[in-house]
Amino acid sequence: MLVLDENLPAGQQLLLRKWRTHFRCVGVEIAAFGDNDENLIPHLHHLPRPTFFSLDRDFFRRDWAHAQYCLVWLNVADDHAAEFIRRFLRHPEFDTQAERMGVVARVHDGGVLFWRVGKRSPQSTSWPS
Repeated sequence: MLVLDENLPAGQQLLLRKWRTHFRCVGVEIAAFGDNDENLIPHLHHLPRPTFFSLDRDFFRRDWAHAQYCLVWLNVADDHAAEFIRRFLRHPEFDTQAERMGVVARVHDGGVLFWRVGKRSPQSTSWPS
């Protein structure tokens, strides 16, 4: 299950729908609009293995890594969020739900910096050619 933070622009959500990417939105289908970041984490625990995308850097916290969900900070321009969501989901290291679980990631132009549950050091990977 893909979950988008309320801060993703509506135009980017429309683009994902055009690409037939199914997702749920915070503030509409999950949690209350304007909830604090900390209040969203318990909602993720009640969803079936969600991958959560946000433009908010506050979600890039190693201590929030959990084996039953994935947190992704989109460290890109707002108007490129959909493109980078798609790139992340197609990346060979994250292209299945199982591979994404337990990951807290920072997605940026150069690739992905991420922590995995149980790992002390962050890892990085570039975008495939």
